[in-house]
Amino acid sequence: MDRKNLVYDGDHQSLTKEIGVLEKASHMRILSNPVAWRILNLLSREPLYPSQIAKELKIYEQSAYYYIRKLLSIGAITHVETSMVRGGTAKFYRTSCPAFGLEMDWGEERIEGKKKQTKYHKVQLFFEDFIKDGSFNGLIVVGAPDPHGPYRSSSRDGHYAIHLAFLLGTFCGIPRNFSVKLDADAKAEKVTTAENIISIGGPGTNIITAEFNRFLPIRFNENNFWSGLTSPSGKSYTLDNHGLIAKIINPFNDNSHVIVLAGVRSVGTKSSIIGLTNYADGILRNYKKGLNWALVVQGFDMDSDGKIDNVDILDEVFLPFP
Repeated sequence: MDRKNLVYDGDHQSLTKEIGVLEKASHMRILSNPVAWRILNLLSREPLYPSQIAKELKIYEQSAYYYIRKLLSIGAITHVETSMVRGGTAKFYRTSCPAFGLEMDWGEERIEGKKKQTKYHKVQLFFEDFIKDGSFNGLIVVGAPDPHGPYRSSSRDGHYAIHLAFLLGTFCGIPRNFSVKLDADAKAEKVTTAENIISIGGPGTNIITAEFNRFLPIRFNENNFWSGLTSPSGKSYTLDNHGLIAKIINPFNDNSHVIVLAGVRSVGTKSSIIGLTNYADGILRNYKKGLNWALVVQGFDMDSDGKIDNVDILDEVFLPFP
């Protein structure tokens, strides 16, 4: 199934939504089935496994499995994670797109004035909670370059925030208040309870990341932050170039959000920054508002110049808000 951007006019603004373009008219018949459509709408709210779907819709579990297979076959839903539930393995599914349709091979029109606005639609959706009245609404927290925190560590990745700022500047304005703090200052001012936060750097060198770590869907090993990342599936990611991109509701203030861009080492943090800024369409392809989300990337030096310039996605986890 191909994916495109549906652009339309809302109240005083242009809006965009991803649409899944079905390959055959027969695929539309699957979506038009009342039970399949109810499942699709149910999974648009949160990931569920088949027995939960059957219980919620008051249908037989066999029927739930039948329609799940049908919806998977046309790409209308996707498998997002596998977890142990009551001693068994349960596969969680969610809706893959917020819109579906068929497309004829004609009728395109050029939209000159909206090119910049729609180019970054995925990133805009990801950062939507961090923008108020057109300006950035939050704090970017980086690790202090001097020895600090319980490990007396020094951060070497704070300057990566500049690359992120270039991206933010494409769709939001400069805030009135200064928006960057060192982690030690942010800790002293207790900003975790009051602000939207983008925390850059691993929990060993950024003590604000350390405060949020245990709430992340994929997190750093609490016994040894430098030993790597652990996924709910039990997989571990321990290489220096492994990085984490995560967005959660702020556990200390449910009116704000937290984004963590961090790596096992500084090169892993750089991998996460490059993934989000340079390859956002792929990185955020499955991102959906209303869920705690985390993704592990691995950075690569494709042109052998000694610098990370590309990333692969290794793992992705979605969890409903607690």
